[in-house]
Amino acid sequence: MKVTVVGAGAVGATCADNIARKELATELVLLDIKEGFAEGKAQDMMQTATLLGFDTRITGSTNDYSKTAGSDVVVITSGLPRKPGMTREELIGTNAGIVKGVCENILKYSPDAIIIVISNPMDTMTYLALTATGLPKNRIIGMGGTLDSARFKYQLSQHLGCSPADLNAVVIGGHGDTTMIPLIRFATWNSVPVTKFLSEEQQKQIIADTMVGGATLTKLIGTSAWYAPGAAGAALVESIVRDEKKLFTCCVSLNGEYGQKDIALGVPVTIGRSGWEKILDFGLNADEQALFNKSADAVRNMNDVLKTL
Repeated sequence: MKVTVVGAGAVGATCADNIARKELATELVLLDIKEGFAEGKAQDMMQTATLLGFDTRITGSTNDYSKTAGSDVVVITSGLPRKPGMTREELIGTNAGIVKGVCENILKYSPDAIIIVISNPMDTMTYLALTATGLPKNRIIGMGGTLDSARFKYQLSQHLGCSPADLNAVVIGGHGDTTMIPLIRFATWNSVPVTKFLSEEQQKQIIADTMVGGATLTKLIGTSAWYAPGAAGAALVESIVRDEKKLFTCCVSLNGEYGQKDIALGVPVTIGRSGWEKILDFGLNADEQALFNKSADAVRNMNDVLKTL
């Protein structure tokens, strides 16, 4: 099994580190456009192999996609963060060019690869990867909802005083502060609805804190988070390479599911060796469906920027 992570920044390097520690691949390639950056990160990680006890072979590459040849799974983290004064259109325009170029180069050497998109704005970049590559839709997966759901479980665990591992909870919709939808009605603590243990006020607070989870961390540490995003990407890689059929919220192509078409949006899907394998319909009530439609409208407006590029 061979896995490539494109982008050796904090998120990409953390994702690669998790993949290596879990020995999810025989060979792991870390690629970056900055001269020597990926090579240095790869060498640093390889020097932990004897300390951590893994046998994955990690190599770095400065923009040489031939070294990624034969990859089974490719994680794309490359792209620029939004800077002060930068418009939404400018961010999408810049990152669209990067993500499109990465996809083209990856598929030149790994035509059968499954692609996991982490680059932001993630829903739009996933949609771009779908439309630009023409790949079967099950082979393009946006990571966002996996991270948002992990943050939801964290917030629930803080209020319940329990282990996050005992919780099942999902966030659907767009990967953004105003577009994600934490489905607290479906959240359970070892099969018991969490709403039995939480007041209405607590539930509202948990939902609000989940939705600004990324912004909260950016305010605290001065940059975007990387541990949880990197781990979320690695969790999807694990479910693919081990054919685990685990249920995650992922940004995938919709064709009528949840009432939406011609869009990539976060919904519950099973992840296995062929990519995402099926979408689960949770049966949203009227209020939840209205929120989902509103989220889709916002993401579709972002996607419309692609038409101007």
